[in-house]
Amino acid sequence: MKTNLSFSKILMGFFAFIAGMILVRHIHFNGHAFVFIIWNLFLAWIPFAISASFKKLETGAIWKQLTVFFIWLLFFPNALYIVTDLIHLEMETVVPKWFDAVLLFSSCITGLLMAFVSLLRVEHFLSKRFDNTRVHALMVIILFASSFGVYLGRFLRWNSWDVINHPMGLMFSIGQRVIFPLDHLQTWGITVMLTVLFYLLYQAVKCQDGFKPSDT
Repeated sequence: MKTNLSFSKILMGFFAFIAGMILVRHIHFNGHAFVFIIWNLFLAWIPFAISASFKKLETGAIWKQLTVFFIWLLFFPNALYIVTDLIHLEMETVVPKWFDAVLLFSSCITGLLMAFVSLLRVEHFLSKRFDNTRVHALMVIILFASSFGVYLGRFLRWNSWDVINHPMGLMFSIGQRVIFPLDHLQTWGITVMLTVLFYLLYQAVKCQDGFKPSDT
């Protein structure tokens, strides 16, 4: 007998599973280090939640569409950023490595699922305005820009809020790497690597039969 679960129910299942693992880690192992996962998942949820409004905006004013799109784009790298949390697996704790591996992997999968459903909604939104070639190009550009955002967050410790809190410092960091790309080969190497990874994963998810924006 086939049981169909909505994406929202699956997502809630992931949240409950991760919360349970963090609770077990805290109580049984007295481990507090990975509580940050809750915050990172919340940040990943923001662009997912924003993307739900694109369907309603299809007939709205252009300025509203652009405003929501750029707010979504500002927070979208947070959903991809969770992948880099895997580096915390090297942390030496009393908690078994296999336990932390499952916890971190689960959070990565959850973040990526929200990211790709969010991106699929945006692609559907853009497809109403542009032809397939332009939409595909925009998807690559979005993933490239977001991968650069992941680099800024993981290696330079900038975050989405710094657009408001520290705009000059953030723009200086970005400007240095754009104006002098040869002096920052690591930046662009990591950005391209992440772009390819996210692009392939997104295409793999999107090609599955029945995976439509209406299912999310």
